[in-house]
Amino acid sequence: MHIRVEHALECVIGSLFAVKQSVHQPITFLEAGPTGPLGIDSAFYIERPPVEAFAYNAIARPGSLLRIKAPKQMGKSSLLMRVMEQAQQQGHQTCKIDFLQAEKACFDSLDTLLRWFCRLTARQLGLAPDLDDWWDEAIGSKVSCTIYFENHLLRQLDAPLVLVINEVNRVFEYEEVAGDFLSLLRFWHEQAQRSPLWQNLRLVLAYCTEVYVPLKLEQSPFNVGQQLKLPPFTTVQVQELAERYQVPQQLGEAYVPFTDELMALVGGHPYLTHTLLAQLPGTAENPKTLLEQAMQPTGIWGEYLRRCYASIRQQPDLIDALQQLANAPNGLKLPLHLAYQLESVGIIQYNGDRYQVSCALFQRYLAAELAEVETAAPVQLHQENQRLKQLANTDALTQIPNRRAFDLRLQIAWQRLSQTTEPLTLMMCDIDHFKTYNDTYGHLAGDQCLRQVAHILRTNTRTAPDFVARFGGEEFAVILPNTDLLAAEKRAEILRSQISTQTARGDMPRVTVSIGVAVAFSATNQTPNQFIEVADRVLYESKRLGRDRVTVISLL
Repeated sequence: MHIRVEHALECVIGSLFAVKQSVHQPITFLEAGPTGPLGIDSAFYIERPPVEAFAYNAIARPGSLLRIKAPKQMGKSSLLMRVMEQAQQQGHQTCKIDFLQAEKACFDSLDTLLRWFCRLTARQLGLAPDLDDWWDEAIGSKVSCTIYFENHLLRQLDAPLVLVINEVNRVFEYEEVAGDFLSLLRFWHEQAQRSPLWQNLRLVLAYCTEVYVPLKLEQSPFNVGQQLKLPPFTTVQVQELAERYQVPQQLGEAYVPFTDELMALVGGHPYLTHTLLAQLPGTAENPKTLLEQAMQPTGIWGEYLRRCYASIRQQPDLIDALQQLANAPNGLKLPLHLAYQLESVGIIQYNGDRYQVSCALFQRYLAAELAEVETAAPVQLHQENQRLKQLANTDALTQIPNRRAFDLRLQIAWQRLSQTTEPLTLMMCDIDHFKTYNDTYGHLAGDQCLRQVAHILRTNTRTAPDFVARFGGEEFAVILPNTDLLAAEKRAEILRSQISTQTARGDMPRVTVSIGVAVAFSATNQTPNQFIEVADRVLYESKRLGRDRVTVISLL
């Protein structure tokens, strides 16, 4: 089950953390803007129904897996504190592993990572680690870790364990260990379907961006369990927070225009809203002046904005994407690997089928910063690294993405399919009688033919997130997210016709292609490799029926 909390939810704030105010009991402003998680007793924590109730219900279920996703400083850590508090009230044991605490050396190998993970978990539970008693190199780290959790940890606990793993996205940076670690979490969750003991383990994964490492669907923990996406504050929630900071009493008639302008600027971003409202008590500044000052480089929002921009400014492909977004008021479709990185720092948000800059404040800041993109030597070095990376993912002959790039893009698209209701189309295109063409006209002519077909395919699939790659030999693959059966068949017919028509204009004989089209509406019962196999089968059905044709199949 997935839940996405929409921005338009106008829910009444629950009374659990409500602040009772009176003339004799004013709020004491000890929290002058959140620099970290808001404590359990904080008067300034604002609930976002149904977020908290959904999370509390999830950890009460045996063997549950809850995934909490939100950009940085959207309130994940504050929510996790309350999830752990609720777990303790339910009589559960709790443990929190934060990957921000892990040194880089912890990711040197899977064995090192799992030993660090087990040792930290045991110590938080008040148990002696005793890793050497359970670790066996002959059976491998993953099996040893599973045996350790089952026999040394879970069997010794007299209550279910809620294991919170924060900043899971840091593992994504280390592809050599990420796949094995994440698949292990998936295995533990599946064990709960067969073992009452493993039902005592409830996993909570918190992360700020989608997984973008190659990961087989059946081994991913990101398409099972329940998903919770933290939304910004609604207008009602911003007003509730302002009341707790006693803003209405201070501003009087200027209160409503002030909160409206604040909402228009930051779109309910929790951290930015908190930091500004915390400045108001006791200040003599005009509220409009305070907003203008906050947006300045030296203002209260300046450090946050610089920190967000600093994480991406030396990546030319991200800067290019931001430049396009800054000039596209209606948003753009972006390649997923770029969108994930920008979304993780909160600069953009997904709206319908397009990405947009997340709020007016970011729009203003980016307009100023992107006017003069830095060109210092470190940036040039990074550009060279990016160029080399691009070469590794590009087919040398046709200059379109290669099989390696295709595999990664399909994994990302397939994971997105598991989280949305949007269909996914895969086309496999094969040049008819290419061996005969090669033998008759020579390999140089064959190479030119491949380049020409690749150019036609690329020209007709330029709109992101459409993707074309050379699959191998004379076979090409086209990925079309959010494309249903009728649209896919129409696109395939256009490609087939374009190739037949345009290759006939040169000195060499025209070539035709056979196309197999597979459309998936769910990732539940398939894997990416099986999806490829289905598209290949219908491709060869086109060959069998006489070539130069399109065959389609729908996977319901």
